[in-house]
Amino acid sequence: MTEPGRTYNQDHVPRPATPGRRRVSAYVSWTYPGEANRNVAEMDNRFSTMTEVRRVFWPAYEEPRFADPLQFQQGIGGSLELFFWAWVPFQRAMAEATGHPVPMFQRIDQAGFRLPLDERVLGDCDTLLIFGLDHNVTGQVPSAEEIAALKAFLAREGSCLVIGPHHDVGGEPDRDRRAQEFAHHGDGLVPREQRFGQFALALLKALDIPVENRHGLRPAVDAAGLIAPLTVDRTVDTKGWLEGVTRFNFHMHLPHYALTRDDGTAVVLARQPVDLGRPHPFTASGETEFNTLIWAPPKGDRRGDVLVCDSTVFSTLFGGDESLERFWRNIATAA
Repeated sequence: MTEPGRTYNQDHVPRPATPGRRRVSAYVSWTYPGEANRNVAEMDNRFSTMTEVRRVFWPAYEEPRFADPLQFQQGIGGSLELFFWAWVPFQRAMAEATGHPVPMFQRIDQAGFRLPLDERVLGDCDTLLIFGLDHNVTGQVPSAEEIAALKAFLAREGSCLVIGPHHDVGGEPDRDRRAQEFAHHGDGLVPREQRFGQFALALLKALDIPVENRHGLRPAVDAAGLIAPLTVDRTVDTKGWLEGVTRFNFHMHLPHYALTRDDGTAVVLARQPVDLGRPHPFTASGETEFNTLIWAPPKGDRRGDVLVCDSTVFSTLFGGDESLERFWRNIATAA
């Protein structure tokens, strides 16, 4: 079957509410121009250019559709477009599971159109994913109106928010610590300081969900070279978010979602074994796993669920298998 032609520069068509079929939407919290226009002469707090990606992962991206400058952007914009390529399988899987298309919104898109979190994003949505991929230096902060809109969304019965501030690397000025962090994850495309998540963290604080993103940790792998299975606390997973799920996908630098208080507001559903063969200050204190999935069940006026999970879990840029797709389906079909 021939795939339909791609479209751009059109308005979202609202989806009608359909019993038993959730409407899933994704919202990328970055300013695309703010990220794409970062000075490539600066080492820290920016995404890689496509040329850098090709150099580090050579020859993986040498086919013309990625390497030919007449077909694909070679600057930072090219790397941003890789995210969109890799989100397509997730969008298709959700559409198959729900019968609804999955729009991918951006806070500020390629053409400079600004879309805050408001009724245009939230009005026809049951499950909202917020990908916290905004570098802190771009200054993305939710307004009071956006926070109120999100709270109103979560006041709806059956609503669900999946939110994930990305990793936080190089937060301390000590150069030796940064060098150890870099050697730990081993990704030549990640600068010694790369701090994400200002927008998502502000939303979590406004929702009184005590979670912070810390570090960029390399997961352990098993004998087959796959990411090590999750350590799942199935006694607290009363809603079955991880039913049939054993692992996510491998990514070289994942955030540890630290609970800043232990009062039952949020619980750790899954922890990821870390690569102990690569020293890191996090493991130096005896830690062997990091929090990779947090759940904040409904509480008070918030009648919706909140999951804290990194955006890489929804991207096939970093691989995936039936276990990962089962997690996607669990989110899509959650009652």
